[in-house]
Amino acid sequence: MAKKTIGVLALQGAFREHEEMLIRLGADYREIRQAEDFTDDIAGIILPGGESTTQRKLLHATGLFAPLQQRIAEGLPVLATCAGLILLAQKLSNDSGAGLGTLPVLVRRNAYGRQLGSFASTAPLREIGDFPMRFIRAPYIEQVLQGDVEVLGTYQGKITAVRYHHQLAMSFHPELTQDGRVHQLFLQMVAAA
Repeated sequence: MAKKTIGVLALQGAFREHEEMLIRLGADYREIRQAEDFTDDIAGIILPGGESTTQRKLLHATGLFAPLQQRIAEGLPVLATCAGLILLAQKLSNDSGAGLGTLPVLVRRNAYGRQLGSFASTAPLREIGDFPMRFIRAPYIEQVLQGDVEVLGTYQGKITAVRYHHQLAMSFHPELTQDGRVHQLFLQMVAAA
C-alpha cells in the first residue's frame, strides 16, 4: 500500500519544523503554497504556527482558502498548531477576522502575551501522556462550542489542545520539540480516515 501524502501549508511560519518531524517519522509530504499544490491525493494537512493574520490573507491571495475550508469540512484530517488553531476556530474573542471556521471553539489570540511572554512547560495530553509544550505568542481555547469537541490538554486551567472528529488543534508548538508523539497521533488519524 502506498504511503499517504501529508500537505504542509507553507505560506508562512514554522512549516519546515513540521516537515522535519514528518521526515523523522517516515511520512511523505508536499508543501502547499498555491491552489495547484492542494490536489486530491493530499490525505491530511498541517496548518503551522506563525502569524495567523498573514496566513489568512495569503490563503485568500493564493486561492487556497475556499478549497481548504471545504476539504476540512468534508473530513480531511488536519493538525493545527498555534496560528493554525486560530485559523480553524469558529470564533475569536479578541479579533474580528474570520478564518476557516471549521473547529467549534472560541479562541483568544496572543493569550499568553507577546513574543517576550513565550515559555516552555510540560503538561499531560490525553492519549499521549506528559508532553513538552512550547508556547510562542500562544492562543488558548476559552470555550468549546459543541459537546463533541474533546479536550486533550490544558495548562494552568486553560484549554490548550482539542480534537474534533478529524481536526487536531493545539495552542503550542509540538514541532519545536524532539517529541514526535503528536505527529504520530495525527498520522494515525490520517491512516484511519
